[in-house]
Amino acid sequence: MRRAAITLALLLAAGPLSAQCYADYKAKQDGPLKLHYGVAEVRGECAPSPAAREIAGRISREGWELLNVLGVFGPEGLDERRESAGQFFLRY
Repeated sequence: MRRAAITLALLLAAGPLSAQCYADYKAKQDGPLKLHYGVAEVRGECAPSPAAREIAGRISREGWELLNVLGVFGPEGLDERRESAGQFFLRY
């Protein structure tokens, strides 16, 4: 009984496990120079630095270099960014 209570307390202290996190970012390709603004789901820690590492790894597979993460936000910020991100909305 005590073990169950401790487990429950730890789960509650950790917060919601399914909290959705997204980041908007800018990236580039060279030769010829191409720039894009995108929005990506962040599966790890919802903070700018960890999001940058995660997104940089994903976009680099297609030759993109991350310039910066502009910010992290929840699902409530998706609609206002959808049009600006265009083809790079949740692509990576």
